Amino acid sequence: MTAVADAQQSTRVVRPSQARRQPPTFYRDPLSCLQSIFGALVTDAGHDPVATLGARWEFRHIPGDVRPEEFYFPERTQGDTAGSMMPFHPVHSAWSVPAEDDPLGELAELIERGILPIAAVDNYYLPFRPAFHDVHAAHLVLVYGVDRARGLVLISDTMPPAFAGPIRAEDFLNAWGSANPADHQDAFFSDSGIGRRYLSVQVGTDWPDESPAALAEVLRTNDADLTAGLAGEAAQWTGLAGLGRYVEHVVDAARDAQAGPLKELYTFGWSQQAMCTLHGEFLRTRGSQWDIPALREAGRAVETVAHTWSGLRVTAAHGWPDPLAAADDLHRHGTRLRQRYENAAVAVRRALAVLSQPAKEEE
Repeated sequence: MTAVADAQQSTRVVRPSQARRQPPTFYRDPLSCLQSIFGALVTDAGHDPVATLGARWEFRHIPGDVRPEEFYFPERTQGDTAGSMMPFHPVHSAWSVPAEDDPLGELAELIERGILPIAAVDNYYLPFRPAFHDVHAAHLVLVYGVDRARGLVLISDTMPPAFAGPIRAEDFLNAWGSANPADHQDAFFSDSGIGRRYLSVQVGTDWPDESPAALAEVLRTNDADLTAGLAGEAAQWTGLAGLGRYVEHVVDAARDAQAGPLKELYTFGWSQQAMCTLHGEFLRTRGSQWDIPALREAGRAVETVAHTWSGLRVTAAHGWPDPLAAADDLHRHGTRLRQRYENAAVAVRRALAVLSQPAKEEE
C-alpha cells in the first residue's frame, strides 16, 4: 500500500461521524425511554409522534416474555418492536449486536448512512444519569455521533434529566457492554445483560392519510382486537379478555405468595400505560382539532385508563417482597383497571360511530 493510500485510510479512520443536527426530544411523563426515543426519531423524520405512537390501542401480555428492562415491550411482530408499536405506520426496527473488533465503527457507519442507532446501556456507567456509579438499570439512549480520534460518543437521552452531548467513549462502552448485574436498589431493570445490543429504526415515506375517515379505520381495527375472545390456552393474552386473565393471574400469584409476577407487572405495565397515555392524547387532541366532542371524551377515558395503571403498578412494586399482604389491594386496583378499560372501549365506540356518520350519509 502506498503512502498516499495509508494517509487516506488514516483519515477515514479518525474522521468523526455525526448526524447533521442534534436529534429532537420527545417526552411525556408516563413514557419509558423506548417510546420517547421512537417519538424523537419520528419527529426528526418530520411526523407527529403522538399521532404515530398513539394510533394503536390494545392489551397484549406474552407469558414468560417479560424481561427486566425499562424498554420491554410485548411485540405483536416478533423482532420488530417499532412495527409492533406503530402497526399503522411505516416504521420498523431490528436488534443487532456489532462485530467485536470495532463496535463503535459499526455505529459510526450507521450514522453515516443517516440511521441513528439506539443503544441499550446500563445507567450505572453513564455520567449524566442520576444512577451513575450507584444503580444498575437497563436503559436506552440515542447515538448521534462517534469521534474515535478524541474518544467521544454523542448521546441523546430524552428521559429526565434530559441530556444531549458528548461522553467519553470508555464510559459509553462500559455502559453498552455491561453485565447489568442484579441490584437490590432496582429490582425491575437490573439483572439483565446489555450485551452491546442496539436498535436500528427505519422510517418509511409512505405515510398514511390523517383524516377522520382514516382514524375511523384505525379505531375499528383496535376495537376488533380489543373485543376478540381468547382461544383456549392462548400463547398471548390479548384484548379485554386477555386483560381479565392477566389480572386474575397476578392476584392468584400474590395469594400464592409468588413475587415474580408482581415484579414483572411493574415492568410490563409500563408498556401498556404508555400506550394508553399516547392513544388518549391522540384522540383528545384530534377531538379538539376537529371539534368532535365524542372523540375528546374518548381520549379522556383512555387517559383515565393510563392513570389507573399507576395504582396497579405501584402496588406491585411495593408489594412484591410480601405478595400475600398486597393481594387484596392488587385485586382492587386490577378490578378498577378492567372497569376503566371497558368504559373507555365504550367511549371509543361512540366516537367511532360519530366518525363513521359522514361516510354513511354520503352513501
